[in-house]
Amino acid sequence: MNKLPDKQQQILQVHASLIRLVVDAINNPQLRPQLHNALKISADNGWQNLVLRIYKIMEGERSESLLNNLDDEDRVIIDAILRGIQNPASLPEAGKNSGANKADEAMAAPGIAHMIHQASTGNTQALTLLSHMSEQMSQAGGDMTLLAGIMKKLIDGERDPQVLAKGMDEKGVKLVNGILLELDKLRQSLN
Repeated sequence: MNKLPDKQQQILQVHASLIRLVVDAINNPQLRPQLHNALKISADNGWQNLVLRIYKIMEGERSESLLNNLDDEDRVIIDAILRGIQNPASLPEAGKNSGANKADEAMAAPGIAHMIHQASTGNTQALTLLSHMSEQMSQAGGDMTLLAGIMKKLIDGERDPQVLAKGMDEKGVKLVNGILLELDKLRQSLN
């Protein structure tokens, strides 16, 4: 099995539910109303280009040209949907806390911190991405649920590790501290 680069893997983890819903809705028309609701919300949040490609896939298009002129994140999502249609075993796991999709703290912290930083500056795409990520994290249980619960605090500027990591085990504390370290690096790079 090919190991995807860390950024691509994080994108797949964050959008696993949407990717699986698209593939499932192709195979089960009863899921299409749920998919249409999710796509409407995505389009309202600035993801129109992605949504248009997903609708083309829903209409039967499977061409590689669907990947043209997309940003990196949208390209990873569309590619995963196309691969998932051909081979459902390639679909990312959604809402599971398995070793296969657990983000390593050292690799997750920079990505999460970057999204928090972007969201705190008003980037609606980053805010939407964090919202989707938080939803999946809240389903994972344990520290991931606690981390999902502090995302708004982080976006709003809370930086006290005692407040943010309250109730977390050692790995959760390490992840929160890593996020805070990366946020500080981002802040310093802008000064």
